[in-house]
Amino acid sequence: MHIENLIKMANQIGSFFEAMPDRTEAIGDIASHIKRFWEPRMRRALLAHVDATEGGEGLDPIVREAIAAHRASLEPAPVAVAS
Repeated sequence: MHIENLIKMANQIGSFFEAMPDRTEAIGDIASHIKRFWEPRMRRALLAHVDATEGGEGLDPIVREAIAAHRASLEPAPVAVAS
């Protein structure tokens, strides 16, 4: 999946949750949604984009906040390599 599509999807999620009155809850819900519904390679690509562009070029501020605040929970488990 192209990073442009991931950015668009993340921003759509952010727009939905940004309407919540409690910003802290919204930030947690954005991260939770991405963790629950995005497969690991999608999360890896989004986090790599955030790292490569020093914060996530193209991402809305609330999405950047959610990633920064909940990065550890968004990191996919390491892939086991068969020997």
